[in-house]
Amino acid sequence: MKLFDGLEKKAYSVRSINLPASINKRLEALGMVRGAKLNILNKRKTAIVIIIRGTRFALGKSIAQNIEIEEAL
Repeated sequence: MKLFDGLEKKAYSVRSINLPASINKRLEALGMVRGAKLNILNKRKTAIVIIIRGTRFALGKSIAQNIEIEEAL
């Protein structure tokens, strides 16, 4: 499922990131790599707030729609 389709207050892990290299590198620097665990804190119409590896940040809907996630076990 896409990151933007996830539910608030649930844990997920990153399956894949399908973004241009420049954005992908920036997300990697923030800790968003394949297999990383994340929690969705808040969702709005155009943005999503997540916490990953102890860092909280917001992503726009256009970026979140290109990140595949799965429920964490």
